[in-house]
Amino acid sequence: MDCRRCGTPLERPGDYCLVCNTANCDTVVIEFERDRADVTMLGEETVIATTTVTTVPEESSEAHVVELRNFAGKVADEIRRKRPETVFATGNRDVLRETRAQIHYEFYRVAGERPVERVLDKRGERSLEVVETPPREKIGGTHSTLIGGRPGRKAISVVADHPHVKKIIPGPIDAGGTGSQSGLRAKVTRADNNGNVRLLLRDGSSVQENRIVTTAMDVETGEYVRDDLNDALTTAELRE
Repeated sequence: MDCRRCGTPLERPGDYCLVCNTANCDTVVIEFERDRADVTMLGEETVIATTTVTTVPEESSEAHVVELRNFAGKVADEIRRKRPETVFATGNRDVLRETRAQIHYEFYRVAGERPVERVLDKRGERSLEVVETPPREKIGGTHSTLIGGRPGRKAISVVADHPHVKKIIPGPIDAGGTGSQSGLRAKVTRADNNGNVRLLLRDGSSVQENRIVTTAMDVETGEYVRDDLNDALTTAELRE
């Protein structure tokens, strides 16, 4: 591919031209899996090219950390080469989170099904904003007590760690129910018209409903966040 402005051959499609200081793509869409990432470059309404970055996941904990960091670093390098205005991403949360930590661009999540087509279809519409607030600072409200002890705190931490959660407001505890399960169970309820959801914690006969304020703007985008949160709770073995 040649630079669209000066015609200089580019090493990779969509690269920023250092000869005439011109960006040759404005958006990057990344589909993360644990062992690969498909990096698609967009120019206005056109798909320029897709580059695939791969890795071989390590099993040992120490090697896993290094491999994950290096994999994310390769994806981050691809993004830096393009100097896009916006980056959209979907897929594996661990790789996504580590990649984002290594770059300094606007970074938004997009629904996992056909993300490139979705970004093209939604040009000009507001996407899900990423929240920079540390997870522990997202928890507020008048009720500070959480049910379930350590598992309850873990469930709140899982939700607070999500990039589209702005605030968690713990609710009062209802201890009048009939407990039929052992141990704490959690689930995120259907989104309201503003895209916000609620986290239900159940521990024996106690139930607590916690309000989750998200960056979603409607039911559709709120449901995307809900599904993502419930997946995270399932991974943490806390899902009801």
